Amino acid sequence: MQTATKRSKRTVEAAAEITGALMRAKPRSLGIAEKGILTGADFAGLMSALMSDLIDGRVTPNVGNATCNAGGKLLKVVEMQYKYGTKGQGQEKKLILAISTPDGDS
Repeated sequence: MQTATKRSKRTVEAAAEITGALMRAKPRSLGIAEKGILTGADFAGLMSALMSDLIDGRVTPNVGNATCNAGGKLLKVVEMQYKYGTKGQGQEKKLILAISTPDGDS
């Protein structure tokens, strides 16, 4: 009985070590997010990387959920801008995901 307890304790410790190593790995989506989401391509890249990070265990489900919720709100802003926005140069509606870059440049 005592041997089984020792074995299960080692298994739990090994699993915790593996999980800890995965969570310490830098998420791929972090690099995209740090640059800022300015275009639809940026958004698609972030979501794609986030899905990979979730599957690999590089981000927690709570972080993935929060990112998806924020992304949904960002898409809603774009939808409203497209629906109610004004026409720009060339008389085409311009879809902008962000007013400026994270550094404050336009």
